[in-house]
Amino acid sequence: MHRSILILAVSLAVFLPLWGQAPEPVKLGENLVLSGSVRSRLESWGWFTPNTGNPNYSFLGNHLRLNLTQTGKALDWTFELASPVLLGLPKNAVAAGAQGQLGFGATYYVANGRNENAAQIFPKQAFVRFKNLAGSKASSLRLGRFEFQDGSEVTAKDPSIGTIKRDRVHQRLIGPFAFTHVMRSFDGAHFVYNKPKINYTLVGAFPTRGVVQVDGWGWMKTGFLYASATGQVQRDKNNTGEWRLFVIYYDDWRQVLKQDNRPAAARAADRAHIGVGTYGGHFVHLTQTSVGAFDVLGIGALQSGSWGALSHRAGMVNVEAGYQPKILQSLKPWVRAGYYFGSGDKDPGDGKHGTFFQILPTPRPFARFPFFDMMNNEDRFTMLTLRPHKQVVLKSEQHFLRLANRNDLWYIGGGAFQPWTFGYQARAGGGARSLANLYDLSADVTLNAHFAATLYYGYADAKAAIRAVYPRGRVGHLGYLELNYRF
Repeated sequence: MHRSILILAVSLAVFLPLWGQAPEPVKLGENLVLSGSVRSRLESWGWFTPNTGNPNYSFLGNHLRLNLTQTGKALDWTFELASPVLLGLPKNAVAAGAQGQLGFGATYYVANGRNENAAQIFPKQAFVRFKNLAGSKASSLRLGRFEFQDGSEVTAKDPSIGTIKRDRVHQRLIGPFAFTHVMRSFDGAHFVYNKPKINYTLVGAFPTRGVVQVDGWGWMKTGFLYASATGQVQRDKNNTGEWRLFVIYYDDWRQVLKQDNRPAAARAADRAHIGVGTYGGHFVHLTQTSVGAFDVLGIGALQSGSWGALSHRAGMVNVEAGYQPKILQSLKPWVRAGYYFGSGDKDPGDGKHGTFFQILPTPRPFARFPFFDMMNNEDRFTMLTLRPHKQVVLKSEQHFLRLANRNDLWYIGGGAFQPWTFGYQARAGGGARSLANLYDLSADVTLNAHFAATLYYGYADAKAAIRAVYPRGRVGHLGYLELNYRF
């Protein structure tokens, strides 16, 4: 408790001197702009009760960025530095055996040489963008280090579709993992051909280190190719939508221990590459009626390739719908419900790997208390969003989670982040399918153009699969206070 109070005091000490100031981005010359941000989050974790170790702890994560950008008619360039600063990481939040790391605080601690405090500075982005290629204003090419989110190729004209895409589509499979205090970037090339009704995007890149280790400088032996076509649909003023088709090829040639449901000896002997192709798309549609706005969203993908010595065949589907009624306009309610299924592996000894692979995602938008991800997962969910003020958003989600296949594992993580660690953790659920029920609440407050704050609390009621790993306690929770300052 005393350390939590001290950590909060440090966080406020960073932000209070900035309070009341509202500096604009600094213009250093013609089209040359200096901007930056500071994000500070006090996290309080209560992991499921282990046999050893402490599942209850708090720590402070900070992320500072300083960006220099120049724009021109034919060429843009950006250079951005980032500095993660982690304070008060828990040194006794790693349990023995399969119980392992007890939440993200433990993961940060282990990934940073078992230090309670860790910090670094590295180039977050450093790229040039060539525009009007071959005389075409529709094309551009970005080279260097940049951020990328799959599904974000086109900015929706309708604000509701924009919100659906931001919260439910973007970065399911490739993203910067922005919830973490380090994040990731991509080194490579990003080509865009953007016509009025259709966008074509090609990306070839290597993910950087980072995510939970503060050193975000180098590469790993992983890479991907991404291609997509995205189109806008506008039947009339009351019906609008978007579709996307995509292909991703991911290659991981690190010789690290893979996480899957084979016996430990079989996994240890398999140091062959992972080469997975993912083929899918999404469709979102919004209809305005006299009683409110209705929306539907569908996302699906199939996978093939190799999982080391195994052949890989997997898939996922997500369907959901929302309604914004015209009643209670002072609250602007938006209700949603949906179903997600990410396949699991049914037989560890058949020479095939059937677990849907999430690649390099930002898992947190789809698991706001990130004790699960989209691998071997079945999720029935409901959501309620209220906007009682233009600067306040209240949200609650309920997730009823099961393993897709009882013979597979319970997976957590967001992909490769250092050369010697696979990037996903996995635990056996003891042959059970029921994982947990998650209930959460959040409040996002935009104080002005420069300051924003978020308060979040999530409560997880563990079911049989989690209790097979943590039999001493069935409750987990995550709460945090986050402050953001931008100029």
